[in-house]
Amino acid sequence: MELTTFLNAFTGFFVIIDPIGTALIFHALLPEGDKRHRVIMAVKATLISAVLLLVFGNFGEAFLNSLGININALRISGGLLLFFTAFNLITREVKMTQSEGKQDISVYPLSIPLLAGPGALTLSILLFSGAETAAQEISVLAAVIITYGLTLVLMLLSGYVKRVIGKTGDEILRRFLGVILAALAIQFIYDGFNNMLSL
Repeated sequence: MELTTFLNAFTGFFVIIDPIGTALIFHALLPEGDKRHRVIMAVKATLISAVLLLVFGNFGEAFLNSLGININALRISGGLLLFFTAFNLITREVKMTQSEGKQDISVYPLSIPLLAGPGALTLSILLFSGAETAAQEISVLAAVIITYGLTLVLMLLSGYVKRVIGKTGDEILRRFLGVILAALAIQFIYDGFNNMLSL
């Protein structure tokens, strides 16, 4: 495993998926009463999202090639999409309303768009397609697994997370992570243009 590749991938996924913010939203969406239902929803959403990211990351480039789409075009468009996501993280207010009763929220809104949204799927393709060795692929895979593992743990402990970080802490963290994601997005756009011009 390559540490640099792992850290780059982990940072990107952590910023986009935002395990802490997701845990707070999860806590708001499901009543605290039925713990078994909360566990089922958290585990189901995490598994669905991880599978989506890994499948899309490993086979997405081949699918794009079959459509005649160059990976550098994806880097540019993906970078723009990630920048838009970052912009929303920094500027948008997140409103959460708690629902009553049992609802299956594992696919929507937990998996899509929170845990495996367009930004995460795009980043997955970019990172897996950019991996030149088996060690780099393992590093990206490890980053996906660890990020989702951390997200699952925080969702299961969302009540404690809510009490510890609070709304103000989440606002500060979300905006700070948004700035990092914006820088990562610009890097993807720069690499895409650079690769196209060198062809």
